[in-house]
Amino acid sequence: MRGPVAPPQVPLAASRAESFRDLVQDSVERLERRWPQLADVDFLVLDVPGAPEGSVPLGSSVPAQKEQPARIVVYRRPVEIRTKNRDERALLVHEVVVEQVAELLGLAPESVDPRYGQD
Repeated sequence: MRGPVAPPQVPLAASRAESFRDLVQDSVERLERRWPQLADVDFLVLDVPGAPEGSVPLGSSVPAQKEQPARIVVYRRPVEIRTKNRDERALLVHEVVVEQVAELLGLAPESVDPRYGQD
């Protein structure tokens, strides 16, 4: 029998990269309810950071420039390596997103999401 093991609409058919992007999107949507200005921020997922020095970052943020919107990047592989399962991964992704949003807005992570660090 040839063909996919599961139909495309079933989560099993989603790649690890697609599942990770979904986690980031879920986190962004949670925060956008409280911070509508995040609609103007580009959220990206990259596999790994470019040539890190010292410790490997889990995410980064770049403020808006002349014609470039602000960007927040979450690095998939470093987050995956630090987590054992989907639940841990979802928590860590949300923490990374909150930390990067806080850095971009010049706020404490607890101000961005009052539940930060409590999960």
